[in-house]
Formats: sequence, C-alpha cells, structure tokens
Amino acid sequence: MFSILANRAYRHLFSAQILSLMGSGLTTVALGLLAYDLAGANAGAVLGTALALKMIAYVGIAPIVGAFADRIPRKTFLVSLDVCRAVMILFLPFVSEVWQIYVLVFLFQSFSAAFTPTFQATIPDLLPDEADFTKALSLSRLAYDLEALLSPLFAGLLLTVISFHWLFLGTTLGFLASAFLVVTVVLPAVKRTEEETSFFRRVSRGTKIYLATPRLRGLLALSFAVSSAGVMVIVNTVVYVRENLSGDDEDVAIFLAAAGLGSMVAALGLRKILAIFKPRKIMLSGAVLLLPTLFVASLNLGYGYALIIWGVIGAGMCLIQTPGGLLLKKSAHKEDLPTIFAAHFALSHACWLITYPVAGWLGIYLGLNETFLVASGGVLIGLLIAFWVWPANDNEVLTHLHPEVSHLHLHTHDEHHSHDHEGWEGPEPHRHPHYHAPHRHAHPFVIDSHHEIWPNRN
Repeated sequence: MFSILANRAYRHLFSAQILSLMGSGLTTVALGLLAYDLAGANAGAVLGTALALKMIAYVGIAPIVGAFADRIPRKTFLVSLDVCRAVMILFLPFVSEVWQIYVLVFLFQSFSAAFTPTFQATIPDLLPDEADFTKALSLSRLAYDLEALLSPLFAGLLLTVISFHWLFLGTTLGFLASAFLVVTVVLPAVKRTEEETSFFRRVSRGTKIYLATPRLRGLLALSFAVSSAGVMVIVNTVVYVRENLSGDDEDVAIFLAAAGLGSMVAALGLRKILAIFKPRKIMLSGAVLLLPTLFVASLNLGYGYALIIWGVIGAGMCLIQTPGGLLLKKSAHKEDLPTIFAAHFALSHACWLITYPVAGWLGIYLGLNETFLVASGGVLIGLLIAFWVWPANDNEVLTHLHPEVSHLHLHTHDEHHSHDHEGWEGPEPHRHPHYHAPHRHAHPFVIDSHHEIWPNRN
C-alpha cells in the first residue's frame, strides 16, 4: 500500500491531505471550546447549528464548484482554497458573538466543499493505474481514521500548555503548509469538459451523470446506509457510554477509537479483498455486516461486547465507503471527474443531513435502543435499494445502439465523431453542427452527450 508514496506528486498531496485533516480536527476541538466560552450551557445548540451549516454548505456548494472546476488550473484552485480556509480560521479567535461563528463556519465549510472533491478528482489523474488508485483510496481512509484518533489527543496535549485560542493559529499554519505542498507538485492539466448551454445544466451535469449510472445509484443508496450507521457513532456514542454503560469521558474516547480502529483494519486489508472480489460484492457485504451489528447494539450489551460492536461498525462503513472512488473513476470521462466527485460529495452528505437530526431527536424521544433499531432499518433500506438498482452483471463494456441524431456540442474526432470537415470548423476541440448515423457498437460505457440513457441490462 505504501509503495505509491514513491510517487513524489502523490506523496506531497497525501501529506497536504494529512495536514488539512489535522487542521480540521484541531478546529473542531477549538470550536467546541469557543462555543462554550460564548454560549455556556447552550454550546450544544451552537455546535448543532454549526454542523447543520456545514452539511448545507457541502450539499449546496460542491455541485456549483464542480461545474466550473475545469475553468481554473487545479494547483491555483487548491492553493487558493487552502489559503482562504486559513484566513477564515484566523478570524475565529476574535469573534465575540455566536452569529459570527455561524458566518465563519459556513464560509470555511464552503471552501472545504470546494477543496475536497477537487482534491479527490485529482488523484485518479496522478495514479491512472487501478491498483495504485486502490492503494491511494485505502491510504486516504487510513488518514481520515488516524485524524479522528489523533486530533483530539494532540489537541488535549496542546491545551495543557496553551489556551484553546492558539489552536486556531496551529490550524491556520496547517492549511498554509498544505498549500505550500500543493505548490511544489506538477498536477495534470484539467481537460475542458463538454460545454453546456446554461448555468443550471452545468451545475446539474454531475448529478445527471451520477443518477443515470446504476452503480452510482447503488453507491448513493449505500451512502445512506453508511450515514444511518455512522450517526449512531458520531451523535450517540457519548449517550450510549454515559447512560447505558455508566462510563466517563475516557470511555467515550475509547469507543470512538474502537470505531476508527475497525475502519483502519478494514482499510489495510481492502486492497487484497478487492483483488479477489468486485466492489459491488464487498460494498453490499459491508451493509450486510452493519445490519445485524446495529440490531445487536440495541440489546444493552456489556462493555467489552459493545466495544467490539463499535469496531465492527467502523469496519462495515469502511468496506462501503472506500471502494466508492473506484466506482466514480470508471463511471465518467476524465474531464467529468471533478463534477462527478462533487456530485457524490454533495449527495452523500445530503444523506448525513437527513440522518443527523433523526438520530439526535429519536434518541431523545424514543430512547437509544429503539434508535439503534431505526438506524438498522435505515441500513436495510439502503441495502435493498442498492441491490435492486445496481445489477450484478455490472460490466464496464456494454453493447448499445445509437439512434440517428443531428446536434451541436464541443467535441474532438473519436469513435463517435468520424465526420468530414470543410475547413471552417477550427482546431479541435471545436463546436459545429454534425450528424450521427444510426449504429450499434460496444465500448466502456459512461453517461455523456452521446449516451444519456443507460442501456437496458437485458
């Protein structure tokens, strides 16, 4: 897995990702302390609102950015976003009103919503070999899990010698260091995507491709399963440990670490599993693993058994989430990867936007054990929909029929464009009216201007 770090460009980008994640983790800790400093006992409501604003930014901003990501050089775009995030964080120690937190958090998360899918869409271009890209996905998963484990520990150590306000400065330096690492690499140029005629068509292009692709509809359904399980860890671990197990803050940290450890173990073994089984089988198996695990979690287990359950939840989520990048890579042309990654980023976080408040409120009004059963039902819904919309014979190369058509769009000469030119059309890629005769052929199939409907699976 670690052999891909020999690639200098990827090594620098991976280091930038780690710094960015650590910065976000320190910000989360410092933000909680700042909220308590300003709002006291109402700090929970402040953080809940900030979390909702985060999800709104993720769902609303990512598709817009993805639609225009090919208009700006990647390096310039990523560096600018890191610098903007650093500036936003630098303002946080000076806020004196709760509304100022909301404004800065929304701006910060908007920049993150632009940065993350753009960064993710860059990796397939740097690592075109599928085996290398699979290693990168596993490393990325490890980075996320290690951040969840180490950021609170690192913040705790720092807080023994400095005020929490200084954590924001550390975060700022982390984002600036991330920007510097991006500056030091040469990133592949972004190929200009097919031009759309309107703002709405550009913004919706990624979502259109995503929802028209069966395997990605399955990925979205399984993302709902992940969010149904994940919110029980993120939102209700503290309640479960304190109320059901009579634990303390240290026990809460241990349970969160168990979920992260389970995910890390799954990520370390995933490359070998993917060499044997297809992503569909692995991802459905992850949901199957989550389903009884959440049910068992509702049975008031002892400390040790519950700890194992948290680890299994982390492993099941990893088995679903990590191979998703492979599905995105093979479901769009290279030039459409930024918008397809942005669509997945927005749609998957829309699932969390639904499940976050459901898990929180049901935990209060129904009870925690009953909420675990509801979460198990959410996983079941996602699993059944994925099994239905994602066919088992998910072949990359499909035979399909092209009807007769005359249209106008930006294109280059390829297997779909073999028409003659008169000389006035200009250099490729170019735009002019052209005709396609009806024909049937087979090739790796993705949704684009010539393939707007997925062929019948029969």
